[in-house]
Amino acid sequence: MSPICDLVLDPVTTTGVLSAKLWIRRGSSSDPLGQRGGHQLLGSVLSRGCGPADHLQLADLVEGCGAGLRCDTHEDGILISLKCRDIDADRLMPALGWMLRQPHLDESQIELERDLSLQALQRQKEDPFHRAFDGWRQLAYGRGPYGHDPLGIAVDLEQLQRAELTGLAADLESQGSVLALSGTIPDRAQARLEEWLGTTRTGPNSGKPGSPTKKSPELDRNQRPSYGLQALPTEQVVLMLGQTALPHGHPDDLALRLLQAHLGSGMSSLLFRRLREEHGVAYDVGVHHPARAGAAPFVMHASTGVDRAELSLELLISSWSELLEVTISEVDLKLAKAKFRGQLAHGSQTTGQRAERRAQLRGLNLPDDHDQSCLNQLDQLRASHLCEAASRHLQSPQLSLCGPAETLASLEKQWGLSALAAGAAC
Repeated sequence: MSPICDLVLDPVTTTGVLSAKLWIRRGSSSDPLGQRGGHQLLGSVLSRGCGPADHLQLADLVEGCGAGLRCDTHEDGILISLKCRDIDADRLMPALGWMLRQPHLDESQIELERDLSLQALQRQKEDPFHRAFDGWRQLAYGRGPYGHDPLGIAVDLEQLQRAELTGLAADLESQGSVLALSGTIPDRAQARLEEWLGTTRTGPNSGKPGSPTKKSPELDRNQRPSYGLQALPTEQVVLMLGQTALPHGHPDDLALRLLQAHLGSGMSSLLFRRLREEHGVAYDVGVHHPARAGAAPFVMHASTGVDRAELSLELLISSWSELLEVTISEVDLKLAKAKFRGQLAHGSQTTGQRAERRAQLRGLNLPDDHDQSCLNQLDQLRASHLCEAASRHLQSPQLSLCGPAETLASLEKQWGLSALAAGAAC
């Protein structure tokens, strides 16, 4: 047996603060059909009893050291986060190994966390933004790995019991995991890794460490509807226009990230200027383009009132069409590059942010210097490269709408007459 496969060390001068991020390459995209939400539920109970400690003893251990411990489930991985003093590492780091390899999965704690997840899903149903995005996600991914919120699906969650979570827990290390440490790192961290985390399981469920993360399957565009409607009796309308794009690290991903900055980053962004300052039709605009191991969403979104919904949709459609047909100005390109540099800098201000980014990159099988490599490539990117990337990857957007039924009916007709809808249907 061998220690956990990947260790990333990021020494930073701090006053004795250590941030540890353990990225397990098994997220909600690995949920089996019929168990959607299983990895999120498993992640939520990992800290509710593991190794020699029940949930109260573990809480006493962590809080007694003035530390913080949490677990979050994402689409491509489960992230266990620990922040503590470096002198407490020997006491607290073993808890990460216990959570990974010795979870108690107590039935009472499973029931408690399942109820909390069901309540969260119910709140999302009452939120127009979540309803619109869930509708878009179903259009884009269907029943594929990225086709549901990490929280899962209520009908599946209600059926999940200890037996299903035990099976998922036994497979947690099948794709390997990554531990990133940032801050004041204890001496001989590599040599103490096995002491802290134990050794990996062996057996039929153990895969080769670092094997590729499961990706979303490519969907047949001819089988995908171009729009979806989520009726909700409110005075608000949420519009989401976008499509599945690229995995993080794809050669064209940097161009799309510059387009994201150009379109939706800050008050100088195109969508903010066009929809809010020039026309005053939307009170919230942006672009959602997260880092994913598989085809990531690239989605424009806007929230508006029912009386301005048609103009808002018209402006979103025209903004998307411009991506494919119009090369942005040199001034806008320079601004987008500056925003991208700023986003990377802002995302590396704390030891926790630094450790999480390093764990994520290694977890997505990308090199540790990926962000620096992107910065090095910026000067070579021209405005024409952004337009070409958009033409290759953003030809077939899908529209998701949430709002009152009468407004949705008029927006449906408007979308049907647009050139984008015709292209998405081809």
